[in-house]
Amino acid sequence: MQTDTTRLPIGVFDSGVGGLTVLRALRQHLPAESFLYLGDTARLPYGTKSPQSVMRYALQCTRQLVERGVKMLVVACNTASAVALDALAQAWPEVPVVGVVRPGARAGCAATRSGRIAVIATEGTVRGGAYQRAIQELCPEAHIVAKACPLFVALAEEGWTSGPVAEAVAREYLEPLFCVPGGPGAAQAPDTLVLGCTHFPLLAGTVARVVGPDVAVIDSAQTAAAEVADLLARTGLAAPKGSPAPTRFLATDDPGRFARVGGLFLGRTLAPDDVAVVDL
Repeated sequence: MQTDTTRLPIGVFDSGVGGLTVLRALRQHLPAESFLYLGDTARLPYGTKSPQSVMRYALQCTRQLVERGVKMLVVACNTASAVALDALAQAWPEVPVVGVVRPGARAGCAATRSGRIAVIATEGTVRGGAYQRAIQELCPEAHIVAKACPLFVALAEEGWTSGPVAEAVAREYLEPLFCVPGGPGAAQAPDTLVLGCTHFPLLAGTVARVVGPDVAVIDSAQTAAAEVADLLARTGLAAPKGSPAPTRFLATDDPGRFARVGGLFLGRTLAPDDVAVVDL
């Protein structure tokens, strides 16, 4: 009997729990779809690893998902999206692959009025320049500034996404980029901010308060989900409406921590028993 491809799950992977913000956005956009999420928690973070290691890890993660029967791959990791997207597409040409970098860059270019775009991300993503290159390719005239905000990762994983601590850290990072509204240099400040790390959407409200209402804040999780929805429609892979839509979780280490921290990112409670441990 031939398999109904539309009813297969969408595979999503990340180095850990950050990609659950992408999964959350996907579930919002695509309620009829089922998902299989893999967090490579034994080897996180990818941002400190060499490109060769990230490429190897990404291939191993996606092989695990492809062998379990997915109809599409979503690389919910900025570092892996920057390094490994082409290699994954070549390894499994029959499975469409979507990353998070290019959708975020495209949305940033669409939102800017002045051509001045800021990107905040982890140190590895900023150093690698993936967002800068993607934005420059789409908007050659853009002026781009990128800043690493590593403490945002820790704040997100602790659940400290609002309040005085989160706001103080956000001001320390962002005020030098955006200046004080009405102050010296404010006219040259970016009018668009791309959240270039999957942890950062949890702090989007705090970030928006710090940069002010005139700055468009781009959530790459939402833009990636919109691109997946469009690709499903164009390829005829979208699940029928009303289909059962289970989500399964895999991790390479410590399902207890994955469940505890992952629940913050997914916006619902996860139990350790919900997470299966796999060996890559």
